[in-house]
Amino acid sequence: MDTDREGAGGPLPSPGRLWTVEEANARLGELRELLPRLRAAAVRLRKAQEQLERLSAFWGKELDAPDQPDRTVHVRLREEAVQLEGMLEEELHRLHDDGIEVKDLDRGLLDFYGVQSGEVVFLCWQRSEDEVGYFHPLDGGFRNRRPIDVSAQRIPPPRRP
Repeated sequence: MDTDREGAGGPLPSPGRLWTVEEANARLGELRELLPRLRAAAVRLRKAQEQLERLSAFWGKELDAPDQPDRTVHVRLREEAVQLEGMLEEELHRLHDDGIEVKDLDRGLLDFYGVQSGEVVFLCWQRSEDEVGYFHPLDGGFRNRRPIDVSAQRIPPPRRP
C-alpha cells in the first residue's frame, strides 16, 4: 500500500498498510505464536530490571567496582536486559511497519490498520477471540469497539488536489 495516499480524513497514518478482516484473520496464526514469546520476554525484562534496581539500591556507586561481589550478576543482568529490549523493539517495530499495533502484550491486544465506511480505523483483536470481529476509530480505544461490517471495508479513493 502506498503511504502517500490520502483517505477520507487526510493522509493515511504511518505505516499506511491497510488490512482487510480476511487478511488480518489469516495472520492470527502467526501472531498467536509470537505474542506469548513477546510477553515472556517483556516479563523477563521487567524481572531483570527489578533485580538491577535492587542491586543498585543496595550497592550504590560501588556496584561498578571491579572487586564488587555482585559485579558478575550485574553485568549478566545488564546484558540480558539489553538483549531483551533489542529483541522486543525489533519485533514491535516489524509489526508496526506491517500495519499492526501491539496495544497490550499482557492481554494480547492488537490493532490492524483497516477501513470501515471509507474511514481508516483500527481492526481490533485480542488473544481470547477466535477472529478479528471489531473495530474502533484511530483516536478511540478498546472501549469504543464496535462489530465490523465486512461490507464497509472499501478502501477510500485517493484524494485529488
